[in-house]
Amino acid sequence: MKVQELNIQGMSCGHCVMSVRKGLDAVPGLVVQSVEIGKAVVRYDETKVTIDDIKKAVQKTGYSVN
Repeated sequence: MKVQELNIQGMSCGHCVMSVRKGLDAVPGLVVQSVEIGKAVVRYDETKVTIDDIKKAVQKTGYSVN
C-alpha cells in the first residue's frame, strides 16, 4: 500500500472535512488515515485505484487537489 498526502484547497470547516472524508471512504482500495482542513493522508492499493481516481473523488465533493 502506498501512502499519499493530498493538499486540498477550499476547505474551511468541520463540514468540509466530513464531506471530503465521506468522498474518500467511498473509493475502493483506499484507506483514509486522516482528513483535516487543507489536507488528507490516505493509503491505497495501486492495483485497485490510481492517484487520479483519488483526486477525482475529492473534486466530486467540491474541492480542488494539488
